[in-house]
Amino acid sequence: MKLGQTDITIGKIAFGCWRFAEHDVKTADGLIRAALDNGMTLIDTADIYGFGEPRGFGGAEELLGEVLSASPKLRGQMVLTTKGGIDAVRPYDSSYRYIMDAMDASLTRLKTDFVDLYQIHRPDLSTPFAETARALNEIVASGKARSIGVSNFTVAQTRALQAHLETPIATLQPEFSALQQDPITDGTLDYAMETGATVLGWSPLGGGKIPTEEGPVQTALDKIATAYGVSRSVTALAFTRAHGANVVPIIGTQKVERIAESAYAAQINLMGREFYDVIEAYRGEGMP
Repeated sequence: MKLGQTDITIGKIAFGCWRFAEHDVKTADGLIRAALDNGMTLIDTADIYGFGEPRGFGGAEELLGEVLSASPKLRGQMVLTTKGGIDAVRPYDSSYRYIMDAMDASLTRLKTDFVDLYQIHRPDLSTPFAETARALNEIVASGKARSIGVSNFTVAQTRALQAHLETPIATLQPEFSALQQDPITDGTLDYAMETGATVLGWSPLGGGKIPTEEGPVQTALDKIATAYGVSRSVTALAFTRAHGANVVPIIGTQKVERIAESAYAAQINLMGREFYDVIEAYRGEGMP
């Protein structure tokens, strides 16, 4: 499938590096190779990943850069994405100068000349969208990013930013899972279908609650899982993919065997009734 309105091809499942910074280079290399081998060509990271861990701010990017430096051919096999705009102090900064500096710092840590996608991590309410757009426009024009997107933006915020951009917003990255279905009703997925943007759903397993806890949603997922002969987690990933917006869930597992298991979700296309069973379980009532 295509990444938004670009000609960049990506897999149906993506691999996320939120907890990536905790590893050594050998382990990190194995995870990246496992993701790529299982069709997860989009590798998602952010400059804030690693904050609070030994490597600190930028740690995940730095580690991924070490992996790419040791095995340069891997760069050509992936769609590399990163995010900026969280400084852990302000805490959100999407000012022109900050984003321009953050982009350069990310490229340095990743040891690459460009990323395939650069996203604003969270909206900065203190900076006009026109100023943020100026930075993004220059980043694309300079070739430092092939495309741009937003993460955790409302539809209104996305439209306001788009009004000042010279290129389409290629991605929206909301939290989306069987236990967090707001994007279905808050207009995010509808906006994606309207504009052709790709939805990259983060925390598609509900922060680990889907496989480890019990409830109406988990019961609905288990019924479907039994029918397909797969795990509850794989079914949950398939649920996010079942919406017409063609969502790409970003898995966060840091285990090779779980990466391989998750890949099965790319082959499962839930029927409409199954999709709505999970929605009804989440809402606690039948669809009208």
